[in-house]
Amino acid sequence: MLDIRRISTSRWWHKKKNWIFFGIFLFLFYVRISKGSFYKDIYYFISQPFWPGQFQKEIILKSIDQESLIKLNLLKKDNKRLRAILSLQESSDNDDILAAVISRKTGSWWRQIILNKGSKDGVKIGSTVLGPGGLLGRVNNTSYLTSSVTLLTSPVSKVGVWVDRIEISGLLVGLGNDYPSLMLYSKDADIKVGDFVSSSPASTLLPPNIPIGIVQSIDEPSEAKKTAKILLLAKPQAIDWVQILNSKI
Repeated sequence: MLDIRRISTSRWWHKKKNWIFFGIFLFLFYVRISKGSFYKDIYYFISQPFWPGQFQKEIILKSIDQESLIKLNLLKKDNKRLRAILSLQESSDNDDILAAVISRKTGSWWRQIILNKGSKDGVKIGSTVLGPGGLLGRVNNTSYLTSSVTLLTSPVSKVGVWVDRIEISGLLVGLGNDYPSLMLYSKDADIKVGDFVSSSPASTLLPPNIPIGIVQSIDEPSEAKKTAKILLLAKPQAIDWVQILNSKI
């Protein structure tokens, strides 16, 4: 009888230490499959005392008004035949969300920011994110209370753009530094330093005519394309408030 008791008490589930390790394993497994959503929600509460204040919120609202004037001028030049052909819907301000930046990784390879608005606020994956000056990036992940934004400078970022002066489309690709690369698939494109770049009227991912940046320098053309370095108008390392566009296009 004594031997039977010894065998039963020696089994792993009778040891408290084993249950502790098992609990840690389950927690780490949950964090892995949820892509860190639980951690981000905890960070949401911890970071609340350090969120940007009301004064900075007023600054971002004024910047948005100035940006709207630029967008209005671009809309006048919008290519109506492209939007008619593609049957694209116009964006609406009714679904816009104002959010604070609570964490940023602007100097690392991942190049992203985390916002204090998540799925409970209606933020959706793929939503367009604007800062003072223009486009910042797109939402790539949401938790209940937060959302992560892939910046235009991230190596995984690729968006269609429009060079207004020469009326030509291109592709803006993040390189992991502060200056994404504009690719024009024509080595004869008459692009110049100072040309203004905005989101493409033909884009299916972004609303049209969002200010993005200015051509800073032009690379030597290759056989099939011409590339240029773009100075972004919106600076993610200096932005505390952003605008999330949830409208469909």
